[in-house]
Amino acid sequence: MVCGIAVAAFPLHRVSMWLAIPQIIVSLVFFYHSAQLFSTWKDKKIKYGILLAKNKEGFRPESFKIFMQAPCGRLLVKSVLKDLKIKGKYKELLVYKEPFFVALKKGCKPVQTKIYIKEVNA
Repeated sequence: MVCGIAVAAFPLHRVSMWLAIPQIIVSLVFFYHSAQLFSTWKDKKIKYGILLAKNKEGFRPESFKIFMQAPCGRLLVKSVLKDLKIKGKYKELLVYKEPFFVALKKGCKPVQTKIYIKEVNA
């Protein structure tokens, strides 16, 4: 979002009106991508809460496995580990990280993580 504002703030229309058109297009692209990122905020909060709850009693590395496949998931893992005050355990989780070239061979298909919560009515 900051990039979109920065691009829109430059007074390129004073140089030429033709420069204003690409400037608007570029700033709209930045705004579109920032809106996509902010739309996943609620989902990330839910995943954060689940990871935090699973690892509060003790460190369970297998619960982080699916999150270590994508850069945004690794950021979530780092955030959870920081809040649990066990940042040093991240090195142990790197065994779950898929190497770049392996991911490239698989076709770089986006991975969607789904977590199912089983509620027991008592």
